[in-house]
Amino acid sequence: MQAIDTLVVGAGVVGLAVADALARAGREVVLVEATGLIGSGVSSRSSEVIHSGIYYPPGSAKARLCVRGKQLLYEFCERNDVPQRRCGKLIVAPRADQVAALEALLARGQANGVTGLRLLDRPAVQACEPALDVHAAIASATTGIVDSHALMSALARRAQDHGAVLVFKTAFERAQPHAGGWRVRLADGGGGLDCAARRLVLATGLNAPTLARAIQGLPPARVPVERYARGNYFALAGRAPFARLIYPVPEKDGLGVHLTLNLAGQARFGPDVEWIERPGFEVNTARLAPFYGAIRRYWPGLPDGALRPDYAGVRPKIYEPHEPAADFRIDGPRAHGLAGLVCLFGIESPGLTSALAIAEQVQAELRD
Repeated sequence: MQAIDTLVVGAGVVGLAVADALARAGREVVLVEATGLIGSGVSSRSSEVIHSGIYYPPGSAKARLCVRGKQLLYEFCERNDVPQRRCGKLIVAPRADQVAALEALLARGQANGVTGLRLLDRPAVQACEPALDVHAAIASATTGIVDSHALMSALARRAQDHGAVLVFKTAFERAQPHAGGWRVRLADGGGGLDCAARRLVLATGLNAPTLARAIQGLPPARVPVERYARGNYFALAGRAPFARLIYPVPEKDGLGVHLTLNLAGQARFGPDVEWIERPGFEVNTARLAPFYGAIRRYWPGLPDGALRPDYAGVRPKIYEPHEPAADFRIDGPRAHGLAGLVCLFGIESPGLTSALAIAEQVQAELRD
């Protein structure tokens, strides 16, 4: 039975960041991915936004890791020629009765240590984005966009440069404690294979809870029930009259139907929040009509017929629709009592922004 030091399962942006951090720390790392590509799941269907850290409760893992991750991400992109742009963002209050919520959000961001935030009144908003019709906005200077695929490719290259081995079309089946580490069963299309790993990291996004239930000794109470929320995106025909990302005041379960830009300047709107029973990446075109109403609350000039279906992502939720939003779960030995095991649950937005900081925490959890 082959023995390795650290086995990382899942080659999305977080799994790649974890493999990179551990390899650079001198660990022998094998990263296994069930598909034939890196980042082919949730990581390939994000808005590619580098978030500032303004939205999350002070003291939460999301707040801490987003702020730290943003710093690390910009540094990584600059050093590794990953395309990115600090385009900035406006979080807007279309109605007068939303200004108080905007002020509370500003205070939250400042409590989280987010820099580059300021409150704009209506004239100031229209001076920088004339197409908007809102009462006030928060300007976030550190929000940006990134080429997520180039980011993942760069992480994979650096991890491999430091000795990490990437193995594709190999799925995790189960694990059990074995000789001071883990005996892991993998399925590779050829009958499967067993390996011994001193450390095991589960970073598989949507199906992390399902796979965690196949880890012998992991207390069932420590494994959340998986839930799924689809986010539909609709692209704008032509160029948008905006230089920044435009977000409404946040709503329950999401950040509202907002405008994002890619590095080529193409605008898209979304995602919305559509709770679904099982993962599905098809755009629900029945959601299109509400998009027009939501967007016209802050951009009344949106032309009829300007939106077309683009793509959809699925958020790995670990709470019910009626419950408060859950924090990131980075469950290491201190959480479940099993040495050498880290399970990542509920890594939705801002997971892309936070990926390098999440990797730092996983590394800390696995220190002897």
